Amino acid sequence: LFFYFFSLFMLAMFGLHKYFLLHLYKRYKNHPLPSPKIPEKWPLICVQLPVYNERYVVRRLLRSIVQLDYPQNKLHIQVLDDSTDETTKLLQGLIPILQRKGYLIDHVCRSNREGYKAGALAYGLKKTKAEWIAIFDADFFPDPDFLKKTLPSLLQEGIGMVQTRWGHANRNYSLLTRLQGIFLDAHFSIEHLARHRSGRFFNFNGTAGIWRKKAIEDAGGWQHDTLTEDLDLSYRAQLAGWKFIYLPDVVAPAELPVEMNAYKSQQHRWAKGSVQTALKLYSRIMRSDFPLFIRIEAIIHLSNNLAYLLMVIPAILLIPILKYQLELNWNWLVMVYFLTFITSTLSVIIYYANSVKAVMGKLWPDGIYLPFLMAIGIGLSLNNSRATLEALFGYQSEFKRTPKFMIEGREGTWKRKSYKPKKSYQHIFEFLAAIYFIIGLIYYLSNGFYVSLPFFLLFQFGFFYMAFLSFKGQKT
Repeated sequence: LFFYFFSLFMLAMFGLHKYFLLHLYKRYKNHPLPSPKIPEKWPLICVQLPVYNERYVVRRLLRSIVQLDYPQNKLHIQVLDDSTDETTKLLQGLIPILQRKGYLIDHVCRSNREGYKAGALAYGLKKTKAEWIAIFDADFFPDPDFLKKTLPSLLQEGIGMVQTRWGHANRNYSLLTRLQGIFLDAHFSIEHLARHRSGRFFNFNGTAGIWRKKAIEDAGGWQHDTLTEDLDLSYRAQLAGWKFIYLPDVVAPAELPVEMNAYKSQQHRWAKGSVQTALKLYSRIMRSDFPLFIRIEAIIHLSNNLAYLLMVIPAILLIPILKYQLELNWNWLVMVYFLTFITSTLSVIIYYANSVKAVMGKLWPDGIYLPFLMAIGIGLSLNNSRATLEALFGYQSEFKRTPKFMIEGREGTWKRKSYKPKKSYQHIFEFLAAIYFIIGLIYYLSNGFYVSLPFFLLFQFGFFYMAFLSFKGQKT
């Protein structure tokens, strides 16, 4: 009972935090940003492209970068290639062609993959004279006007980084990509906007952003002791006094993961890295000169993935607790469930509904996916709880890239392509969790406890969906 109610209480706190972010969003969303001055002469800028085994998308990446509307003699392109497959050979054929066309582009290869992406970015930083650094992952293909829309904001005094919003080139490919789109849209359209304009900490997202080199150096440079080097550097730079800007109207298209195991691997990395960053920087944040309420909110931001671990506890205990309620006539639990629904469940529905409306302009038809969004959040709880526990217990793991397959719109397939997921047995536990809730549902329906039906259906669908697609992905 203690663990059950403690986890419900903590989940309620995270739910109330979503209401708080929505409040900030509503308050600040119509506050216009000052227009930055356009420079008379554009400065030298380095565009860093960290690449690791990206044979399907590297052509698209290079094509979009050389089409950037920026003086060619002021554009230094670094392809930071740590690949161990034919991607390197492909780049060795493409880059000399671009060099002969007059592009200042370097193919930077390291002797080892030390530090993973953070190590590659740090290595490339030493090999450019540019004071302004744009970064794009291999699955992004920015519009030609990206640099001219973002760099003026960064040139302002005291600004260390400018982040843009991610677009989703294959949003409508499947239910999985639709749900990812809604998740990410909320992060960018609600959370980033609310944090930036209310003067709170917010973070660079690893790509589709542009840095001042001095801000990176003042923060201590790229470090690889966490799996979210972008989040870590962002907080260290802001603690060093640099300001960030978020431009929601500048959208950088990208490809969403289309295979479940790849998506789970990405979510595992993000969840584990955020908790690692929280553990690393907690004391520095609390000792900083920022107002107390901003420091506390920053800790909540970094600790947000602990909610997945908290979600597993009531999920496991739900069935025996309901059994107690039936046998011991604990009618007072109805009030607990009502308060939990208002704080934890309803906050998620309202939060993501506002995001859908903000990005799509209307709630229909994407609003119909909100129940599935909640279910997949539940389904991710085992995956992300494992990531959280690994971070808390100091278990180190490698940086696993998210495979990309050159899928735009509803066209293309990932099947019969390279970059297959490694064998995992996690889906077995997700299948068992789904069966657990099926048995529980049958038991409570047979006892006339019909109010539990929506919750059990969410848990069943979430775990079964994750397990089935994970198993299917490994067998394809």
